[in-house]
Amino acid sequence: MSMRNQRFDKSKLPSRYVTEGPARAPHRSYLYAMGLSEEEIHMPLVGVATCWNESAPCNIALQRQAQAVKMGVKAAEGTPREFTTITVTDGIAMGHEGMRSSLASREVIADSVELTMRGHAYDAIVGLAGCDKSLPGMMMVMVRLNTPSVFIYGGSILPGRFEGRDITVQDLFEAVGQNQAGNMSEETLRVMEAIACPSSGSCGGQFTANTMACVSEAIGLALLNSSGAPAPYESRDQYGEASGRAVMNLLEKNIRARDIVTLKSLQNAARVVACTGGSTNAGLHLPAIAHEAGIDFDLDDVCEIFRDTPYFVDLKPGGTYVAKDLYDVGGVPVVMKELRRAGLMHEDCMTASGREIGEELDRIEREADGKVIYPIDKPLSKTGGVVGLKGNLAPLGAIVKIAGMAENEIVFSGPARVFECEEDAFAAVQKRIYKEGEVIVIRNEGPAGGPGMREMLATTAALSGQGMGKKVALITDGRFSGATRGFCVGHVGPEAAHGGPIAFVKDGDIITLDAAKGEISVAISDEEMAKRKAEWNGPRETIYATGAMWKYAQLVGPANLGAVTHPGGKKEKHVYMDI
Repeated sequence: MSMRNQRFDKSKLPSRYVTEGPARAPHRSYLYAMGLSEEEIHMPLVGVATCWNESAPCNIALQRQAQAVKMGVKAAEGTPREFTTITVTDGIAMGHEGMRSSLASREVIADSVELTMRGHAYDAIVGLAGCDKSLPGMMMVMVRLNTPSVFIYGGSILPGRFEGRDITVQDLFEAVGQNQAGNMSEETLRVMEAIACPSSGSCGGQFTANTMACVSEAIGLALLNSSGAPAPYESRDQYGEASGRAVMNLLEKNIRARDIVTLKSLQNAARVVACTGGSTNAGLHLPAIAHEAGIDFDLDDVCEIFRDTPYFVDLKPGGTYVAKDLYDVGGVPVVMKELRRAGLMHEDCMTASGREIGEELDRIEREADGKVIYPIDKPLSKTGGVVGLKGNLAPLGAIVKIAGMAENEIVFSGPARVFECEEDAFAAVQKRIYKEGEVIVIRNEGPAGGPGMREMLATTAALSGQGMGKKVALITDGRFSGATRGFCVGHVGPEAAHGGPIAFVKDGDIITLDAAKGEISVAISDEEMAKRKAEWNGPRETIYATGAMWKYAQLVGPANLGAVTHPGGKKEKHVYMDI
């Protein structure tokens, strides 16, 4: 069998195991069965992985967009092979047992794409994702396999229009609280729910999906500006087509995911999260991506960058605008240009285009508009929109989003009101069984103890809807949605199930939260803490004694290291591309 393709030496690519030599005649017969020509069989095989499904608007446009990617791969002398993986959509999973599946789905996405790539010996990957966990899941597997890789986001949803203003699904979660408080009729709620989400695409605010989409550009795995255009814009196809061509260029030059994802590019990504007031979930996903490469970059490292990065992009939930507005003023590249102006970007990081980020930014002509993207020397606040906290209540750290909060709102001290799970807390909030000035503690919701580290948007949105968002604080070993507002501290570690101090807090203990100093403490002595620990009966039993959630709970590590389930890049004995 001759190697027909001049640009690519198949004898060095994984797909040689499937397409080359007389012994692979049975394998080739399967490829002929799907309509491939002899020439296509001997080209590099490129996995085009999407999270297309009918579970949510975030994913519904991905199948169509994948076709544009495939055209780009073909135009650049590759043979694309499309496949799909699962997603769990947080907006639909929110506020009930389904939310436990969300974070675990990130690992399943990465694992299932890995198994597909390995099983069929694909040479490179273009990954398309929409919902929150599918973005980091897809980026994690690119780094894990260390193949030439290009990421592309499915795009954001368009905002709904209600009474002359833009609304998002966040407004609807908060409207539930207003309805419960008697300030909104069910009729108004019905009108809002029918118009809040008018198109395909992921949530429009700077919640987790858009935050991680911004990360994909900043970290270098996505082509610049590819994440901004809303999902229904068919102009997105040009980015899909370009991403298909780009992966073939990376394959030709042997530029792999770990040549792109380095400590410096992870730091660039964390900067972009901070300055846009992005989701606290980035504090979970960036360490997880780093872990795949064997890079040490944990919650502390992320928070250090958050601490000294100005917040200057005015996006929901703390601010005013949505993803489409950011795109209209030039998108992530303009944001990164502002960061560079202040010396806060590493310019020598390789990107999916085959050029370094500095070269890419030199080509960007637009400047900060002063409304969505403020100049970095006139920021909304001097510190990042997300900050880390540490202290005797969270020795491994915790995280809080302060974007949009005033300086007098980022310090809070009050008595604890403890709940053993989110349902108990939500029920108490609905009945208003809490007092102004209290710190609501929700425990047993960590990655292992939940299991699944649920987001608490239903509870936080209900508090906001009752007008109490600024009058109480909330801490949990679980997570918050990127759409959460108010003094809400997540990722408290170690989690309760692992015997962290949050397991030993009692009603009335005075808890102090200080986002200015980075403190999270409870006013009890070390001796008292040790005494309570000795009296502790161990982790709360969950109903998950079998199946995927049980398996996840057995394997999952601490949140500050990314809540990962395998040893990562440091322990590997081979790299897939060289197998």
